[in-house]
Amino acid sequence: MRAVVIDEYGNKDKLHMENIEIPEIADDEVLVEVKATSVNPIDWKLREGYLAEMIPLKFPIVLGWDVAGVITRVGQNIKGFRSGDNVLARPDLTNRGTYAEYTAVKDDKLAKLPNNVSFEEAAALPLAGLTAWQGIYENLDVKPGQTILMQGGAGGVGIIAIQLLKHLGAHVITTASAKNKEFLEGLGADEIIDYHDTDFSEVLSDVDAVFDTIGGETLDKSYSIIKKGGHLVTIDGQIDEKKAEAQGITANGIWLRPNGKQLTELVNFVSDGIVKVVIDSVHPFSEDGVKEAQEVSESHHAKGKIVISMK
Repeated sequence: MRAVVIDEYGNKDKLHMENIEIPEIADDEVLVEVKATSVNPIDWKLREGYLAEMIPLKFPIVLGWDVAGVITRVGQNIKGFRSGDNVLARPDLTNRGTYAEYTAVKDDKLAKLPNNVSFEEAAALPLAGLTAWQGIYENLDVKPGQTILMQGGAGGVGIIAIQLLKHLGAHVITTASAKNKEFLEGLGADEIIDYHDTDFSEVLSDVDAVFDTIGGETLDKSYSIIKKGGHLVTIDGQIDEKKAEAQGITANGIWLRPNGKQLTELVNFVSDGIVKVVIDSVHPFSEDGVKEAQEVSESHHAKGKIVISMK
């Protein structure tokens, strides 16, 4: 099969197309013919070597950990899925990712794809969507009418999170560029703070929770605006337990866990029109197409997800 691989860490020029063997599947796995995948920051951060110690994969590495496609083979212990099923998944982190024509996925990571959701939409959903889902449903304890600050609303996680928070009845404030104001209001955001000219920590106080996707100084300033008994969750940085304790809040840092049941609920939200998948751009599955897709991700200017289509 064709796959875009790296043989060493480095810039996007390390990405190259190769013919490699189709993965063998274990008894609890299925083989998926990839119809679409997407680019996430973890892809190019791993390619550059920034995550080498945290995620020690052996070369050659096929990057990519979002997939939408068709099951072509099932392991002998598989129940509930069969060949021909359209599915999506955030597979386990291995050196055989989804920038390939086929990928192996464990059954507990799979979700069936509704007929009215495209492969491209589905491929854009797993990593960002599950991160948003777990950040909110497992950490923020959101009640209708509460005020939640979403740091980085125009990013892949933020776009999904805003919609989930509105579904739960929250009043959603988000930080973003002024150019994204109308776009984010269209997703349901009630207030947009332009981080270029306004320091959110000087205009907000007593919010019920903060969902941070930025880290650094933004995370550091988020503690002070949360009311006692509130919650903070971040996907980008270490929690300051002393600050959390002093503020009387619960604070957690999270790392996505692939979960087929949660992904099933999420993609059904897409099917039902509760959540809209926003795609920034679609790129062809080719060496140049994958390089271009990663370059867009590295620019930090994408509005929505960056998809690679096998069409």
